[in-house]
Amino acid sequence: MNRASAGVLWCFLFGNFVIGFGVLMVPGALNDITHDLDITVAQAGLLITAGSVLMCLSAPLFATILGKRDRRELLSWVMLWYGFAHLLCVLMPSYQSILWVRVVAMVAPAIFTPQAAACIGQLSSPSQRGRAITFVFVGWSIASVAGMPTAAWMGEVFGWRVVFALLSCLSVVSAVWTWLALPRGLSPPVMSMSAWRQTLGSEHLMMTVGVTVLSASGQFVLSAYFAPYFKQTLGTSPSALSMLFACFGACGLLGNLLMSRQIDRIGAARSVNLCLVLMSVSLLLWPLGTQVWLAGLILIPWGLGMFACNSAQQARLIQLEPDLASGSAALNTSAIYLGQAIGAAGGGWLINQGAMNQLHWFGWTGMVLSLGLSIQSARVAQRLRQKTS
Repeated sequence: MNRASAGVLWCFLFGNFVIGFGVLMVPGALNDITHDLDITVAQAGLLITAGSVLMCLSAPLFATILGKRDRRELLSWVMLWYGFAHLLCVLMPSYQSILWVRVVAMVAPAIFTPQAAACIGQLSSPSQRGRAITFVFVGWSIASVAGMPTAAWMGEVFGWRVVFALLSCLSVVSAVWTWLALPRGLSPPVMSMSAWRQTLGSEHLMMTVGVTVLSASGQFVLSAYFAPYFKQTLGTSPSALSMLFACFGACGLLGNLLMSRQIDRIGAARSVNLCLVLMSVSLLLWPLGTQVWLAGLILIPWGLGMFACNSAQQARLIQLEPDLASGSAALNTSAIYLGQAIGAAGGGWLINQGAMNQLHWFGWTGMVLSLGLSIQSARVAQRLRQKTS
């Protein structure tokens, strides 16, 4: 990629960091949110579930209705909206009003992440496309390293409203950077109705999207409730909780960096399968985390696979059908958030049933199912390649 395109990569990396921070800060600050608003853990989990549902439903819709809209203008305004809406959340007096404003704010992730991936797919050459896409998703990993622990610590010490205000400031910085970095007139191919029919009718694309739904739901049935889980089972202090989140996030960053370097060599499908195996190992060993340092060790494989899996999935879909990248990237984003909604809602229901200590088994089941579907999807794609060659 040329120097200008490299600047776009860094801009999108930072934008994905801000998006990821906004998504992950609620699980990180969940303890203070429940205390300050005097609500249950399950009610606080609705802030995750409701936003995830909106992102799931709106990502494919926006990929169609936005059409040839200049991505420089679009993505800049999207980040400004992200910041403004969360600033409104800071000023809202009640849980109900915060819930609705938070839901509307989550339009931004539904647009920014898939459209950024589609733009990178357009700007990069086929030989560099996998690495470029996984590179911008490093922003999500950095959000887990810096964002989730910061949200957990700041939430415990200063309160969740300060965390939301910080996100607003970061969103403005991202909006300005996007405006300055992106070239004018950048717009990926429009997703027509025939293109959508082709995408939705593609067996291997839809199976791959299904992998994302199952893996995300398997993760979020437990990860959405890390903060209350560790506090209740291990009695973690704010500093210990931040340390666990930092360990988890650092592994996520390392995993994504390694993925960015190796994905074009080992292949996107194999990369996804490796990530799913790593995460299933953590969930299988979860009951052994009876002390903070043991829990940190068990989180390592999960962290290595979590964000690397998401970026590898995006690269996998775009490489399968480059002409349908805008739609498949949007569908995969929807799948991530659908999985988050299913997992967070399921985890909240299980907690209400007194099954906090059983969450990992439901997560492990989702991960195993996801791995099986991923293997089958790769076989279908291989058969199709053999037919067309």
